[in-house]
Amino acid sequence: MIAFVGLVYPIIPSVVFILLGFILYGVFFSFEPFNWLFWTIQGLFIILLFGADYVSNMFGVKRFGGSKAGIWGSTIGLLIGPFVIPVLGIIAGPFIGAVAGELIVNRTEFKQAVKIGFGSLIGFITSVATKGTVQAVMILIFVLFI
Repeated sequence: MIAFVGLVYPIIPSVVFILLGFILYGVFFSFEPFNWLFWTIQGLFIILLFGADYVSNMFGVKRFGGSKAGIWGSTIGLLIGPFVIPVLGIIAGPFIGAVAGELIVNRTEFKQAVKIGFGSLIGFITSVATKGTVQAVMILIFVLFI
């Protein structure tokens, strides 16, 4: 359950909690069901999860004309937003961060910066959906192996 909270609060390392669940199952019950195929599949999904955040955010910002400043701003906003503005900061953080990054670093026109902010928001939502699906598949595979 904690792993799914990490989808919207990126400070919580979702994949670590999923792996911890697998290890706790092994410690308290048995590692026997976890053969090399299980760990290989899970390892590939872990790599996919780490890449999904960056690629989704980058795609969203770049697709709407943003630069590295927008990507960095969005990432910083995503990390800080939920703590500055609880609940709403999850959505507002990446948007404001991307807009601020573009305005400050590239002196982008405000209208274009807002468009890039929306791209960042789309990237974040896509990332949450992708990671949620991958995490659900990881847990399903775990259940199938035990």
